[in-house]
Amino acid sequence: MSYPTWSDLNNPSIVPPLGARQANDIGPAALMVSTEPDLRFIKNNCGQFTSRPFFMGSIMTRESQQDGSCIAGPYIGAPYGVMLMESMIAKGTKNILILGWCGAISKHLVPGDLVVPDRALVDEGTSRHYMDLKGDPAEVSSDPSLSDALCSHLADAGKNVHRLPVWSTDAIYRETRGKVDWFKNKGAHAVDMECSALFSAASYRKVRAAALLVVSDSLVSETGDWDPGFRKKKFKSRRQFACKSMVEMIGTLAL
Repeated sequence: MSYPTWSDLNNPSIVPPLGARQANDIGPAALMVSTEPDLRFIKNNCGQFTSRPFFMGSIMTRESQQDGSCIAGPYIGAPYGVMLMESMIAKGTKNILILGWCGAISKHLVPGDLVVPDRALVDEGTSRHYMDLKGDPAEVSSDPSLSDALCSHLADAGKNVHRLPVWSTDAIYRETRGKVDWFKNKGAHAVDMECSALFSAASYRKVRAAALLVVSDSLVSETGDWDPGFRKKKFKSRRQFACKSMVEMIGTLAL
């Protein structure tokens, strides 16, 4: 029998998010970048940044101005993503944007499409430590006001955005046909590894979180096989657009 985490949600942790380290304030807005290629593109193309180690990745701030925003990553998987988020919240972050990739499980999406998840279906093991999981499957929402602002920001730049539910899983190599169909029938249009956990942790800590995911591949191609879109021109150009747009937006959130 598993420990009933739902009964323990109001009890404080023995270990604080930053451990024994001092929590220097990093400002109210942060961008979490899940992939190393996107983080590298931002560092090389979106301004001048000062970078320092942050767990197994880095945290970057702008050199030209201290606008109260930072960029952190890369990360993979729900536990590590939430560990980074907890640390940034402990350092003063109140508005968190999430930039990542996802796989299409609905024919409404193709590689290169942009998805702002309005909710995430829980199929990972971290969310239960932050929320009382109910439903079959349980689901958790992004912050509506921040997601609205993100969609408006992207629309102003002339890009069409899909605001759809996603499914967050721990096991990227266990996306079986039966599992994909089940979550698709429950309303999901794409699959990632972190959104449900990050939304859960943000809600628990009473901060705002919203995500932008670029569709990198499809599990429901016309042939029925996996369609990797990582080298397609549309995916590459939308990745770059997403990186630039999210860096611009965290600047506005920090003001």
